[in-house]
Amino acid sequence: MDYKYIEQLLERYWQCETTLQEESILRSFFSQEEVPAELQQYKALFTYEIQKEDSLGDDFDARILEQIGEGAPKAKMITLTSRLMPLFKAAAIVAIILTLGNAAQAPWNYGWEDPKDAYAKYHQQNIDSVNSLGTIQAEMVSDSAKVASKLSTKTPAFYE
Repeated sequence: MDYKYIEQLLERYWQCETTLQEESILRSFFSQEEVPAELQQYKALFTYEIQKEDSLGDDFDARILEQIGEGAPKAKMITLTSRLMPLFKAAAIVAIILTLGNAAQAPWNYGWEDPKDAYAKYHQQNIDSVNSLGTIQAEMVSDSAKVASKLSTKTPAFYE
């Protein structure tokens, strides 16, 4: 038997020039039981069966979870407090560091003496500083008066 037409269709098929009708002819030819030996290698290509696509279905998740042996995963609720917890921790650390820094700057014996003595000492220091300021100002005024009187009575050395 001459199979030149089938061979021509195969050549056109490899060049992607066949129509759907010609491909249907090739499928029907290769679905026969008696196919020549030289064309037997192409039989599997044209006799495949299109499998019906199975949809996953509504119970797909349940079947998969049953196979792996776990229940449905539980969602964890994330609240605003839990989301901001790292910021709260950072703020607490900064507050602790600032508190320790302020404590390190305070004198070590502060608060160990009697409050009345501490107040008297503080008050005396203020009075002493005010008195010394007055003394310094008085000295400055008297020194400036002396300088002014010397300048008015004497001529500088470089003018003589």
